[in-house]
Amino acid sequence: MILSVLPTLGSPTPTPKAKLLQDAHEKATLSASWFEQNAGTWLSTGLRILLIVVIAVVLRTLIRRTITRFIDRMNRTVQAVDGTALGGLLVNAERRRQRSAAIGSVLRSVASFLVLGTAALMILSTFKINLAPLLASAGVAGVAIGFGARNLVTDFLSGVFMILEDQYGVGDTIDAGVASGEVIEVGLRVTKLRGDNGAIWYVRNGEIKRIGNLSQGWSTAHVDVSLRPNEDLERVRETLSEVGRSLAKDEPWNERLWGPVEVLGLESVLLDSMVVHLSAKTMPGQSVAVERELRWRIKKAFDEAGILIVDGPPEVVDEPAADPAAGVSAPSAFASAASPESVSASPLPSQGTTPSTPSSPSSPSTRK
Repeated sequence: MILSVLPTLGSPTPTPKAKLLQDAHEKATLSASWFEQNAGTWLSTGLRILLIVVIAVVLRTLIRRTITRFIDRMNRTVQAVDGTALGGLLVNAERRRQRSAAIGSVLRSVASFLVLGTAALMILSTFKINLAPLLASAGVAGVAIGFGARNLVTDFLSGVFMILEDQYGVGDTIDAGVASGEVIEVGLRVTKLRGDNGAIWYVRNGEIKRIGNLSQGWSTAHVDVSLRPNEDLERVRETLSEVGRSLAKDEPWNERLWGPVEVLGLESVLLDSMVVHLSAKTMPGQSVAVERELRWRIKKAFDEAGILIVDGPPEVVDEPAADPAAGVSAPSAFASAASPESVSASPLPSQGTTPSTPSSPSSPSTRK
């Protein structure tokens, strides 16, 4: 009102205070009009961003809960068969729990990355930002990182598939080619093994080309017994069968043995030895212990039964004493010069000579 009244009063030039008030009025008018023009856009953009964030959070929560429930159901199924005959053939519940926990963690991380990444791109698009250069740059950067860190990517993908396929777990004894031993930690990039001598091996998952798991299903114990070829085979079979029966009755071997100890027969027959082969089905990872106990008991049983093994104490055989004169040759007839054989072997005398007395076969004849 003041600005509108001032010109009507006929003042030739406005005062500085009036000029400041007029400038402020003009700026306020422009700001109000600009805010009125863009308020709708701001409101719609804010509501769109809020809607994207809410949907992303809700979707992420639902996916994570679904994955968690699925993992819990897997654990309950494994715990239901744990302790039964079927559970004995499977991996124990703790092993399955660790594996399912690792799988759940990986799936939840992947789901969160996908949902939140998609939400971030949608929010950027609401600000009228061209995403084509950003996506192209991300693609080029991803290719460059993939070439530079291909070993890391290979290790990560191999670790994911090893966990998903349950190739091995903590506590298993495996042969990974580059190293062998007991698994003490399974990661997405590196697997830690403890060898027989106590050394810890860090094996990259991408370097494992083949895996031999000695702790899944069941194992087989093999024992070869070397005997003398003149032993009674029936007595040997009965002794070995009795050792197997006693082993199956004693603790804790009755739990480690999943089948009877079988005498499969002769593995080989040679001039100075024969080999009898034994076999038994055992718990996974217990074959070596069963083999050592079998050898211990077989040695004791053979000592009690008087069965000799190869390279054992020599067998004592009673033989008559040899005649000391048996190796002396008979005396020769040519040893005496007066023997008829020596005389007949002497040279004949020439004509016109008188034969000499055969005192010695080597004495010369007398010439006239």
